[in-house]
Amino acid sequence: MTLSDQTNKTSARESVVHGIDAPPPDPNSDLPPSAVAVTARPATTTTTGDRLRSIGSRYALIGVWIVMAVVYGAIMPDKFLGTSTAQAIFGSQSALLFLAVAALCTFVVGEFDLSFASVMGLSATIIPVLSTLHHLNLALACLIALLAALGCGLINALFIVKLGVPSLIVTLGTASLFLGLAELISSSTIVSVSNKTFSDIALHNVLGLPLSFYYGLILCAGFAYVLTWMPIGRHIVFVGANREVARLAGINVDRIRAGSYIVASLVAGLAGILLVATVGGFDPTASSSYLLPALAAVFLGTAIVMPGQFNPMGTFLGIYFLETGILGLQLLGYTGWVQDAFYGAGLVVAVTVASLVRNRTRTA
Repeated sequence: MTLSDQTNKTSARESVVHGIDAPPPDPNSDLPPSAVAVTARPATTTTTGDRLRSIGSRYALIGVWIVMAVVYGAIMPDKFLGTSTAQAIFGSQSALLFLAVAALCTFVVGEFDLSFASVMGLSATIIPVLSTLHHLNLALACLIALLAALGCGLINALFIVKLGVPSLIVTLGTASLFLGLAELISSSTIVSVSNKTFSDIALHNVLGLPLSFYYGLILCAGFAYVLTWMPIGRHIVFVGANREVARLAGINVDRIRAGSYIVASLVAGLAGILLVATVGGFDPTASSSYLLPALAAVFLGTAIVMPGQFNPMGTFLGIYFLETGILGLQLLGYTGWVQDAFYGAGLVVAVTVASLVRNRTRTA
């Protein structure tokens, strides 16, 4: 291998990583040489002030989270300060976290999906209908629900990637389709399932928190590892950063795009299973109520850890930041409207912050 080839591969790697803290460039990486010249950056000296500003931009929202918790604790110490509050915050949002990660699967490759909440609703409806009304084995019912979610992802991928129909139109239509199928299967009624073993999969307590919390943590950490350290993850980030440049570099862009919709639907199906295990049933008409909170968490996550980029750990923190704010307001006596209002405002603020950070990064 010549020195020129090594330089090209190193430049391509820097382009793919696009701001993620990755390991040092490896000349033997399987990433194909980039077809686009990358201008070498001059060496700069990092000062303590630069490091502090970098940390501040990455974790400022965590500081806001701490301030918010302190304010709530000062206003209502008896209600807010206690293990029960922490358990309510961190133990009740796992299904929503899985759903947010499902949305993240498509956003990270530059795609758009509005059907993931309906996919979760369809999966969460199939399980109690098959196990309770048709007396099917619960494990088999969960498997069928996952296969149905897989089919939903394949439908999205077919129309968007293969046929070239705009993703907004397709996923808006399939969201309504999957919702209608869920209502058809359940006859528009709430069907519940009662199985302690099944419930323990999500609700068994470990160190004061249910197992479902650790599932979400493992999912986000694993996703972050894939994006940062694995070749397929760097290809995904490359496609999300610039689809045409990735195609010229030899990456199978359409395969990654299609895979993002399929994996997103599978994760949404897992969210449905987790939701049924947690609450014992599901109302198929409630699917749309999960869409806004999941989107708010995903966009809020772009202001944490890796500002301006969709990232799993930012989404993880965003979920519980939003839940802390909502729970505090509910303890203050604001109920009903406060959840929708907080999620709506959080989404607007998150998108605004992400846009400002992205613009600042481009002009830096």
